[in-house]
Amino acid sequence: MEKSAYEDLVQQFAQVLQRHAHGNKRTITVSKETAALLNSVTPAARAEETLDNIAREIAECRRCPLHETRKHTVPGEGKPRASLVFVGEAPGASEDAQGRPFVGRAGQLLTDIISKGMKLRREDVYICNVLKCRPPDNRTPNPEEVLQCEPYLLRQLALIQPKVICALGLVAAQTLLKTTEPIYKLRGQWHNYHGIAFRVTYHPAYLLRNPSDKAKTWEDVKEILRYLGEQS
Repeated sequence: MEKSAYEDLVQQFAQVLQRHAHGNKRTITVSKETAALLNSVTPAARAEETLDNIAREIAECRRCPLHETRKHTVPGEGKPRASLVFVGEAPGASEDAQGRPFVGRAGQLLTDIISKGMKLRREDVYICNVLKCRPPDNRTPNPEEVLQCEPYLLRQLALIQPKVICALGLVAAQTLLKTTEPIYKLRGQWHNYHGIAFRVTYHPAYLLRNPSDKAKTWEDVKEILRYLGEQS
């Protein structure tokens, strides 16, 4: 079987599992034979994984209708083994035009948070979105788009293995935590994402509209810095 066809088959199987997972932890039971088969192919598949390879797959992706309206895909950018990963919702107009995440007004605010607030360089963290293509008119991603695009994000996070993931906004938080809780219940506390410390804060675009909540974001940022300091 051609490698691309094999990867596509694995991807489709993963999506079927996601659709039928149940319970609070979103689990599904498979037979011992299926589990053994999955365990036998996963190491080889992961050995070939790189962020560049994933980006190339994303550039050719046709899994949802968003490919029809995009100018560029926006896989993400930053340090391949970053200690901190920021995950947003979806690219906007500026990101779609440049093929880079968070480069518009909201992106400038995020850059300020990283460089001026956290005293880090933007290139020392990794920045990406749940969706890799811009939804028309910057609308909220729909569930099918998230379902089709999320596996790319999960593969990126599995490769980077950061110490902390910071979800920027509700879509990123709900997607990764598999929850429907509102953002006011999710932020202000630590969560666990497959053993990785997980923090939720407001999306920079929201902060541009609601500057009074910047203080809350700063509290989240300080907690992330404290945690990273303890880990190092």
